[in-house]
Amino acid sequence: MRVLLTVSYDGSNYYGWQRQSNFITVQQRLEEGLSALMGKEISVRGASRTDTGVHAAAQGAVFETDTTIPVDRIPYALNAFLPEDIVVRGAREVDESFHPQYSVIDKTYEYLILNDEFRDPKLIRYTEFIREKLDIDKMREACKYFLGEHDFKAFCASGSTAKTTVRTIYSLTVDKREKIVCIKVTGSGFLYNMVRIIAGTLADVGKGKLKPEDIEEIIASRDRTRAGKTLSPNGLTLREVHYE
Repeated sequence: MRVLLTVSYDGSNYYGWQRQSNFITVQQRLEEGLSALMGKEISVRGASRTDTGVHAAAQGAVFETDTTIPVDRIPYALNAFLPEDIVVRGAREVDESFHPQYSVIDKTYEYLILNDEFRDPKLIRYTEFIREKLDIDKMREACKYFLGEHDFKAFCASGSTAKTTVRTIYSLTVDKREKIVCIKVTGSGFLYNMVRIIAGTLADVGKGKLKPEDIEEIIASRDRTRAGKTLSPNGLTLREVHYE
């Protein structure tokens, strides 16, 4: 049977999701845990290839097995074989045609910024630190220009292998609770570093370096140099993945 796992992890200690020959990754640790539990080599396919230092609350991962363990008990058994910073929170059987990437309807990412005069040691792993006071209202105003289907080449880092840079953003919000600014974006899919570049561009709007209406021109330009910088991976979390 084919099983879909919901995996959460703190990405601070890993070189991203995807298995690499010379570095420890989340996929590697998950496959090692599954293989130990099942008594045979198991490989998994993930919904999103999160980068080094990026976190996940609900990464999707699929594997095939003939285990007699009830599907709903797999998380409890598997977590005993995983490090503390990786937790499987759910499991369900899916159809043989199900694919963790191609069956995705949309994904939601969250980016957190600590907007304060000083850094907070407890939040270093989970936020981008910006000292300049951000104008949240201006950032919110800028969000509307991202919505819909656009060519987001200006928000794609070099090294991307995507066949097309056209994506659809369904929602983009900016909220602030005390000193934490939360940028949340839901889309059909995202380009290499796209969310971190969107966050960097919204931060420039908040600092007054860009006007909200500049976003429309930046998107139309398809010029990466026109958008903001790529913020650190620390603040980024894959929050949700919705499937067909």
